[in-house]
Amino acid sequence: MLSEVLLVSAPGKVILHGEHAVVHGKAALAVALNLRTFLRLQPHSNEKVGLNLPNIGIRRAWDVASLQLLDTSFLGHGDSAALTAEHVEKLKEVAGFPEDCVDPECLAVLAFLYLYLSICRSQRWTEENLELINKWAFQGERVIHGNPSGVDNTVSTWGGALRYQQGKISSLKRPLALKILLINTKVPRSTKALVANVRSRLLKFPEIVAPLLTSIDAISLECERVLGAMAAAPTPDHYLVLEELIDMNQHHLNALGVGHASLDRLCQVTMAHGLHSKLTGAGGGGCGITLLRPDLERPEVEATKRALSNCGFDCWETSIGAPGVSVHTATSLDTSVQQALDSL
Repeated sequence: MLSEVLLVSAPGKVILHGEHAVVHGKAALAVALNLRTFLRLQPHSNEKVGLNLPNIGIRRAWDVASLQLLDTSFLGHGDSAALTAEHVEKLKEVAGFPEDCVDPECLAVLAFLYLYLSICRSQRWTEENLELINKWAFQGERVIHGNPSGVDNTVSTWGGALRYQQGKISSLKRPLALKILLINTKVPRSTKALVANVRSRLLKFPEIVAPLLTSIDAISLECERVLGAMAAAPTPDHYLVLEELIDMNQHHLNALGVGHASLDRLCQVTMAHGLHSKLTGAGGGGCGITLLRPDLERPEVEATKRALSNCGFDCWETSIGAPGVSVHTATSLDTSVQQALDSL
């Protein structure tokens, strides 16, 4: 039984290099993003388990006694038992959701219920065991995404950076925390459709597209090498190489057909301020990242952010290579985070 408030956080994730090429067996580099999700566990005396997810407007509560009486044998046994479609349907019954409910809010509640019911019935749960946290996080990902790669939960658990290739995930040497801008163009897109379009282009023009994918793979590996060197002793030349790699990868992604006018505009705006950007993820809109060199003057960064906001984009100044899942005390939190938690 929890006797006091527990505060934990985990970082977000962006793909640094290797989008789309990873689907075809090439390497991708994923890095922990220091825009964190915070969780506060707080004991109550009302005999209820409450869930409050303010970012997506979710507030639910269940009687502890009712949850304890549930037949949870369908969840299986052992740590992070494999999730099945039948599990999800059973969880919908518990939550009182219709069978066809697949919206993100519904899936978030199902992921919480699955993890709560599974973890609370386990006698071997250890908070310090990051490997176990990672396995449970992967099961939560499966509730929401069905068949995830494992990259998101792994990089959020361990932090830093990792390489993903042909199903194998390798943690990289802890990289230098690089400052970036994360920009949301707010243009919706379908990852599935974009992946299918790249595959179609590869089949139609194999001698053109296959070398592009090989080149993106080489960019990922060169970036990995540079990040390794920077962990020991970063130099201005390292940042110049990273900027070149960003530009080349963005041009390759455009050639693959996953660019978008909004992403072109993003790159043009940041280039006008001497900065280098690329899409991150599926492309076709979505998000982009901009590298911030350490020699940048503060007014230039602010001017860039204003220019991006004037385009209608959302912009966050943050860093990559962030620590993984972390436990916090109330006094260690930024004031803005503490205020947000207190307002719940």
